[in-house]
Amino acid sequence: VQLQASGGGAVQAGGSLRLSCLTSENILSITSMGWYRQAPGKQRELVADITTGGSTNYLDSVKGRFTISRDNDENAVYLQMNNLQPEDTAVYYCKAENVRVRPAGFLAIVWGQGTLVTVSS
Repeated sequence: VQLQASGGGAVQAGGSLRLSCLTSENILSITSMGWYRQAPGKQRELVADITTGGSTNYLDSVKGRFTISRDNDENAVYLQMNNLQPEDTAVYYCKAENVRVRPAGFLAIVWGQGTLVTVSS
């Protein structure tokens, strides 16, 4: 099982990026998918997550600027980030919880590799 994150880059403050997290084809379903970030010297924190039913949860500091979405058919998750600020600089990771895998496997948590977002002032 693999999660492939992409879309990071370097932008100026006020700019936008869209992160994507695609999964390998042997996944049947995922209960919750989310994005976390880790800035240098800081702990990894939840940025946003979304359930199969579409319920979302956001870090307070990104509310109104970031939007998480998912494609349940493709088991993919996206993060639209607008009005980026220097404090958003971090490595962003996608995470999947309660992953059902063909033919009859189950994984509680799967992490993708990180994608670096750098925001300059």
